[in-house]
Amino acid sequence: QVQLVESGGGSVQAGGSLRLSCAVFGYTYSTNCMGWFRQAPGKEREGVAVIDSDGSPSYADSVKGRFTISQDNAKNTLTLQMNSLKSEDTAMYYCAATWRSRLGGSWSDSGLFDYWGQGTQVTVSS
Repeated sequence: QVQLVESGGGSVQAGGSLRLSCAVFGYTYSTNCMGWFRQAPGKEREGVAVIDSDGSPSYADSVKGRFTISQDNAKNTLTLQMNSLKSEDTAMYYCAATWRSRLGGSWSDSGLFDYWGQGTQVTVSS
């Protein structure tokens, strides 16, 4: 059974950094795509960053240059390094996985992901 467990959320001041981790169980992401989504109160869930099976990342325009997605195959962990955080980054962040090996231009479509973590809260104060 696939299980995704996020950690690393918290509260930080604007300009600060946080590192989110997603522990992956029962899933081989070396041949599939994984990513991070977020949802702020009153807003739809949006794609933040995705990494496909060959390690190529895709980022939302709002986080390019500030966030970095990576995976550690040995530790079965997906991470999201978030730097230069802004108040608008405040949201619940979710780790997600799909059996698809390529997503292309549809990478931010949450409907294409099969498994989700429980979420970890990130709060950025200005």
